[in-house]
Amino acid sequence: MLTTTRVKLSVMMFLQFFVWGAWYGQMSKYLLTQLNATGDQVGNAYAAFSLAMLIAPFFVGMIADRYFAAQKVLGVLNLLGAVVLYFITQNTDPDNFFYLILAYCLTFAPTLALTSSIAMQQMTTPEKEFPGIRVLGTVAWIVVTNIVGYYGFGDKVTIFQLSMYSALGLGVFAFFLPDTPPKATTSTSFAQIMGLDAFKLFKDRSFAIFFMSSVLICIPLSFYYAMANPSLTDGGMQNVENKMSLGQASEVIFMLLIPLAYTRLGVKKMLIVGLIAWIVRFICFGYGDGGSGEWMLYLAIILHGVCYDFFFVTGQIYTDNKAGERIKSSAQGLISLATYGIGMGIGSKLSGVVLDMYTRPDGTKDWLSVWLVPAGIAAVVLIVFVLLFTDKKKSVPSEGELVTGPL
Repeated sequence: MLTTTRVKLSVMMFLQFFVWGAWYGQMSKYLLTQLNATGDQVGNAYAAFSLAMLIAPFFVGMIADRYFAAQKVLGVLNLLGAVVLYFITQNTDPDNFFYLILAYCLTFAPTLALTSSIAMQQMTTPEKEFPGIRVLGTVAWIVVTNIVGYYGFGDKVTIFQLSMYSALGLGVFAFFLPDTPPKATTSTSFAQIMGLDAFKLFKDRSFAIFFMSSVLICIPLSFYYAMANPSLTDGGMQNVENKMSLGQASEVIFMLLIPLAYTRLGVKKMLIVGLIAWIVRFICFGYGDGGSGEWMLYLAIILHGVCYDFFFVTGQIYTDNKAGERIKSSAQGLISLATYGIGMGIGSKLSGVVLDMYTRPDGTKDWLSVWLVPAGIAAVVLIVFVLLFTDKKKSVPSEGELVTGPL
């Protein structure tokens, strides 16, 4: 790959996640403090992203990939997104906010697949070249959350203004990316996008248990994304966004440990470790505070790497091994739709309902009770998983399969 191409793709990936990281983790605090939103309205706002994630694969697979150059679609979507973000910055009604953030997510969600597609089509060996470019996305998330935390505007409309200007920049920059023409010779069907070809895997009881566990554990995952920032702020932690960026740093570190852990522990034990980590982190969120218990909050943040990598990335590897070459893409598509679409959608809605349930008449939140709900869900998933899941085929994936997980 040419150096200029690598630089362009790296900048693209950096801006992509800079745009996302500017608002996603802070949106709940903004809604609660600036728009006086209810917990249900906050949950609905995060559920909008899941709705968009359900629609995005169809847009990319059945329209963008077939008829338009990917870099031009990326540019247009970001420019449209910047326009919607402008209207978000002018909005003061929490009810209207849902429709605006849904409109924005519909422009943003397809870009996650488009940026990966643009990058990989410029590579001869994606399994070796892609991780080095994709990691710039994690770096961008760390950078932007530290900017937000340093200047202290995590609860201000500035988060959307920063995202708007970044989206505008990426929208213009996208037209200068390497040409990625439509795949005129490929035909992606509705069934392939839905992952229907992979339904045969449910004949394997263990895969069915893993699939169900993946969907259910996304409910607690949604609690983390939607409620961690305001919870830590109410708990007295200072510079919350800066400290939450440790979660992304942890994600990178544990990603690098996956090959060793996979060899030593195998699939079942790694998935169990990931589930236990979820329970521990939610208990720490509930009982920690910004004073003598701040170490518990730090532990909860840093455990993000174990929680995400040891369950979701390991799960991607397990799915690849189970599916085989012919239905590998369908299986991954099915998992993505079920987890990020259905599981996180349910979790986002539930997190808002639970927050309202444990909001006192004076407006203060009983965060301990809030966090015990996802901890309980994760505990149930753990028990079912331990009792019913068996890893009969203890195969170690090749090096190429190990490095394709999202850093």
